[in-house]
Amino acid sequence: MQSQAATLLSPIGYSNNRCGYCCNKSGSFSYYVTTTSLTAKFYQSLLDRGWRRSGTLLYKPDQSASCCPHYTIRLDSDQFHASKDQRQVQNRFNKYILGDTYIKEAARRHPLSREQAKKRNKDFNVAERVHECEKEQVKVPPEPAHTLTVTLEPDNFTEEKYILFENYQRVVHHEPPQKITKHGFKNFLCSSPLPRSEEVFDEGRVRRLGSYHQCYRIDGKLVAIGVLDLLPQCVSAVYFMYHESVHEHGFGKLGAMREIVLAKEQGYRWWYAGFYIHSCIKMRYKGDFSPQYMLDPDSYAWDPLDTELKKKLDKTKFFSLSRERSGLVEDLSNTTKQPPHITDTPNEANMVDDSDEDDPPLSDPDTPLFARSIPGILTIDQLQHQVDLDSINIQVRGLRAEAQQLLCWDTSDINSSSSIKCIIAELAAAVGPSLAKEMVVSFR
Repeated sequence: MQSQAATLLSPIGYSNNRCGYCCNKSGSFSYYVTTTSLTAKFYQSLLDRGWRRSGTLLYKPDQSASCCPHYTIRLDSDQFHASKDQRQVQNRFNKYILGDTYIKEAARRHPLSREQAKKRNKDFNVAERVHECEKEQVKVPPEPAHTLTVTLEPDNFTEEKYILFENYQRVVHHEPPQKITKHGFKNFLCSSPLPRSEEVFDEGRVRRLGSYHQCYRIDGKLVAIGVLDLLPQCVSAVYFMYHESVHEHGFGKLGAMREIVLAKEQGYRWWYAGFYIHSCIKMRYKGDFSPQYMLDPDSYAWDPLDTELKKKLDKTKFFSLSRERSGLVEDLSNTTKQPPHITDTPNEANMVDDSDEDDPPLSDPDTPLFARSIPGILTIDQLQHQVDLDSINIQVRGLRAEAQQLLCWDTSDINSSSSIKCIIAELAAAVGPSLAKEMVVSFR
């Protein structure tokens, strides 16, 4: 029996939910499945096929049908250069932490050489600037105005973290207090299917894998948390939150640069900022960090998220460069520009929503996933030629077997949405041929 790379529970399926990222309206079509465990490598592969997680829930958006197409993007930390605005945010924050008195006195007590000063004034080394005001890097005496510490900690629940989360949701996202609960916080940001571990790479270097909280404390007070998944080839940003008292410092940009530096220094290389929603003005900030690459929804190739691609996204709701190259996209030169949504700050914590508002049912609930013409989802013909459904690993009441060992397997209709063969085929179509061989589908 193969090693267990992922245990996926019987899928929730394809559904229409309220968009928790952008417009907050029904029309966010995605395929959902829950999981009890994932290896970091398996989840890395899911990310590279357009998946994302919220707690233990995995989902893959249907970009062509959704109200606000969600595109996976990533940044090469080795090539990152901070923009003028990003440099200014980091420099102002460093000045706040250190203070004018410290900066003047430290320049006298710990002077830079002429070459060092010239280099610092000419080049903005993002790693140096990010660490510059952290406690471990500050030379004393004198004492700085404030003390900053940044630590990677297990993604466990603590009252300290929940207090920060409650403040962020209530003040920054204007969530009603009755909707903010410890249960919701635990499910969303403290329940990960990724176990924490370490791996050796690059001639003996060691790096962490799994889910962590990157905690920022000023003078001992927790003021921000970056929820991160550390994977073999990337730092994946799950969520970022900060206390209202530090809103003026631009912690969204500060946190992003700190995570990019983590990816560079620890050998992960890529920083995944989560979904990029071009049609939402307040979600476009992710594209301000460069160089970014966007995952093609059909081919799963990475294309530069440059000015040319952004212009194409301006002109149509859904776009795929691979479709354009294949002649499947109409000439966009005369296409009416899609008006961007104007929304409040996006709230990814609402991705899985417990709202009392009912979402309208699907118009065709019995249509299998592989018959919906969803970008990147295998068709029935591709399934039959690329995936051996008979040998898919399953688990029933703790017992491991192959799908073909089910008594009903041979008579099960793959085109019937309620059949066991269709359920397994839909999941295989969504994860692709390679991951279908590694996963274990668990039925309870």
